[in-house]
Order: sequence, then C-alpha cells, then structure tokens
Amino acid sequence: MVNKFDSDVIVVGAGPAGISAAITVADAGKHVVLIERASYPGSKNMYGGAIYTKALRDVFRDDFNSIPYERIINSHTWSFLTQESSFDLTYKNSFSKSAYAIKRFNLEAWMIEIAKKRGVYYIPNTLVKSLIKENGAVAGIKTELEEYYAPITIIADGVNSLLARDLGLRKDYDKHDIILSAKETIKLDKKTIESRFNLSDDLSNGANKLYFGSNFGKLKEYKNLFMMSFLYTFKDTVMLGVGANLEDLSKNKLNINDILDEIKKHPDILPLIQGGETIEYSAHLIPEGGYKKMPKLVSSGVIIAGDAAGFVNGVHFEGTNFALISGKLAGETARCALEKNDFTKKTLSLYGKKLNNSFILKDLYSYRNIIRELYKRSNSIEYYYPKKIKEFFEIITSANCVSKSSQFRAFIFNFIKERKISELFKDIFAFVKIGCDILFGK
Repeated sequence: MVNKFDSDVIVVGAGPAGISAAITVADAGKHVVLIERASYPGSKNMYGGAIYTKALRDVFRDDFNSIPYERIINSHTWSFLTQESSFDLTYKNSFSKSAYAIKRFNLEAWMIEIAKKRGVYYIPNTLVKSLIKENGAVAGIKTELEEYYAPITIIADGVNSLLARDLGLRKDYDKHDIILSAKETIKLDKKTIESRFNLSDDLSNGANKLYFGSNFGKLKEYKNLFMMSFLYTFKDTVMLGVGANLEDLSKNKLNINDILDEIKKHPDILPLIQGGETIEYSAHLIPEGGYKKMPKLVSSGVIIAGDAAGFVNGVHFEGTNFALISGKLAGETARCALEKNDFTKKTLSLYGKKLNNSFILKDLYSYRNIIRELYKRSNSIEYYYPKKIKEFFEIITSANCVSKSSQFRAFIFNFIKERKISELFKDIFAFVKIGCDILFGK
C-alpha cells in the first residue's frame, strides 16, 4: 500500500452502521480507524428501544451471546386511539427471540468494546470537518487538529451527513422526508412494569405498543396530522415516544414535545406510566425519503452506509438492522477493494450490487410509495377510521334496548354519508396499491 496512508480504512460515525463496517474490515486483518464526534458511544443517537437479533448475530457472531439486553420483545400491539377508546390488535409469541429491548447507550458501548477487541482503533470526541480529495478521489479526513489518510473512507455519520452533502452525493431532504422523533425514558419499579404489561419476572418477555390516531386531547384540532407513537418495556423503565414529519409540524405550528405530552395523558397510556419518573429525554431526526431519496452510495475512495444513506423503513420501525447490515456490506466492499488495491468508483460499486441482493434495497423499493400514500390518507388513518372502529364496537359491546340490525344499518348509512364515496374509493385504492407494492416489489 502507498506509504502516505495512515490506515487501510477510516470509518466516520460510531453508530451501528459505522461499528459494523469497522468490525468487518478489522476481521480481515486490516487497519481500521473508527472516528466518533461524541465523547462516548450512543450519546448522539436515539431509537425506539428494540433491535432485531438476526442482524446483530450476522455482525457479532459468537460475541452476540454477551449482548446487554433487558427484555426479549415478544408481545406486539397495534392500537387505534380516540379520545375515550382504543382498539388493540396484539400478537404474542412467548418463544420468539427476534427482538431485544436494549438501551442505545448500553448497546453501542457493548459494540465498541467488541470492536476494540477485534482490532478496531477507536477515536471518540473527534469532529471530522471535511474530507481530503486528491485526483478526484477521497483520500482521507480532516479533523480540527490533524489530517488522516486512508484509501477508503466509509461515511456513517447519520441523517444530516454533512460529509456526503459536501461531496455532492446527496441533496438536502425536503421537510416531508424527515421525521422528528422524541421520547422519554420513564423509571418504574420492575414489578410494576411486569404487572401492568402482564410480563414474567425473568425478563424472558417484553412488550412494544404502536399507536395510531390523533383524535384526542388538544390534537383533535389537527385533522391532517399523521403521527405514530410507540412504547417499549425494559427491565425497570419504559420508553414512550412519538414521531411526526417536519412538514406536518411546521404546517400545524406544532412542537413535538407538546404532542408527546398529549399522548402521555391519553386514558389508554396514562395508567401504564402513572407514578413513573422521567429520567431521560431525547429527540432525533430520522430519514424517511426511502428509495426515492437515496443518495449516490459510492464514489472513488468513499462509501455511504446507515442513516447517512437513508436506509430506514419507517413503516416497520426498521433502521438499526438496516444500519448494521449496510455497514457490514460496506466493510466487505472495502475489503475487496483493498485486496485488489483498486479504490475507484467502479470497484466500490460492488457495494450497490451487495445491497441489491440484500433485503435492504428490496424492502426500500417495495415500500417506496407507502409513506407518501399514508400521509395522503392521514385523515382516514388518524381520525376517521379510529372513530368508526369505536362506534362499531360500541354497538357490539352495548345493550341499549335497540335492535342490533337497526343500529348496524344506521352505522353503515352514516359511514357512507360521512365518508364521501370518492374518498372511500381513494382509501381502498391506496391500501390496495400499498399491498401490491409490498407483495410484488423487488
């Protein structure tokens, strides 16, 4: 290798994508430097609270067994809320171990220790200000104190990714392509959590809840606000959060914290967190542009992975597993280029082929239209259908000395009257289109 290089690979960003990439390179006996602007891992990142174990096993292999998880998430509930009611659909599998509840700080601290054990040279508290470009290729990085050279730089610096923008590989996102998510970590007694969520005391099961509907509290004023709320159980804390896109927040002049405060008051959620103490608050931007807003993923001497590449499936709350696997594929591509001693865009384009053969681009392509379709039908999803679900189950569960047949006829008549036929067909068409995209995508 040319003597001017200080390292084989530089990875910028010590989130899941960056750590995964660094480990993959180090496992081949190459010298890799992992640079993080924060003073400790996980301090600048946020996620809901669950991470999928398949991606972790693929990257960490035998070290996976030492992961510091708090609960196994094997109870999943989708809930539609109105002011007075909720309609829940719950799936439980007591034997499932596909998702763990892990605090982000603990997760990334553990990953960093594994990375260092595998030979990664980790440099925290260091801001990469720009990339060094020579002869049309990226040849290293500039920090506040020094220049550092390597033939390959893997950019995994998150959703804002100033480095990718400076290279011209990606454009600024539009407001509707970015989610602002905020969450609170709420301290509760372990036994209280297990009682309220019907969990065992051996941490072998945990719960997550995903909430739809904004027709309650002060949020009733906003008929076109699309948001999703989530709740995860940990050993002795729960995480409650919400996400909404910047366009909706700006248009409605809403603060994400005000939305979270309203969610905490809902009669279906308040009893789950009552008496708890908020011990942590965090907010984070999440890319939601998906397949259509992906940047150019490689150029000579550089590869982009994780959130910096927009690898998030917002429908299924999948981001960390996309980050881990895209980082792994970026690391494999870097290893191949090092073996060939060829760091041109042509050689690094192997990364795109690997992504195309993985679930990442297949899923992003299948879901490329779904988020925008959901936003177009936000009034239906957040307001109208939760309201009609409530009315339907009021008929089912009440006995008010009026014939059920007349109540059902009135329900159907009002359903058609309130919901214009044209809007009803738009809803049907949107959901059929979503189904076809998922079934017949890549």
